[in-house]
Amino acid sequence: MDKNYQEDLNHIRNMMEKSSRFISLSGLSGVFAGIIALLGAISVYFVFEREGINYFDGNRNVFTSDLVLELAIIGTVILIAAISVGYIFTARESKKKNQKIWDSLTKRLLFSFAVPLVTGGLFCLILLYHHLFVLVAPSTLIFYGLGLVNAEKYTLSDVKYLGFMQIFLGLLSFLFLGWGLVFWAIGFGVLHIVYGLVMHNKYK
Repeated sequence: MDKNYQEDLNHIRNMMEKSSRFISLSGLSGVFAGIIALLGAISVYFVFEREGINYFDGNRNVFTSDLVLELAIIGTVILIAAISVGYIFTARESKKKNQKIWDSLTKRLLFSFAVPLVTGGLFCLILLYHHLFVLVAPSTLIFYGLGLVNAEKYTLSDVKYLGFMQIFLGLLSFLFLGWGLVFWAIGFGVLHIVYGLVMHNKYK
């Protein structure tokens, strides 16, 4: 009797968890998003080399408008690729768990994530308008981290830890201006890969 009662409680708990949280996020999507981010950072480094900019010489570099446009295009391609990979793996995970990928819960998750992210994107555009390029990379890390923390209530609770690490890395990056590409690669690349592997092993 007690065993059946405990099983019923576990079943109810699982049902409540599924109804209140989107739990089909794939750890592999984080791994591939991190790899894409690292490839993007490497491509940016080679763009700097092509332009005769020694990124690690410690000097404050001046970027032309054409170079800024090229970097923005690279960033957009990275973002689209990461989102596409994330959607593919998440859709596959949702299918395995017989969970709808697009419902009211998903909308709440995306809205919670998008508010800090869109705000951060507009903030970075303002920074670019004022030619404060050195502040863009730290800002993207912080606002992305805030988005993850804000979205945590609608998905796996582990997401908030990645968010806290992104925020910390962004704040640290503000103390070492000029090294934004390195911090960006660590945050969006290395941390995503590590987090993705941990989540894949934990929830596989």
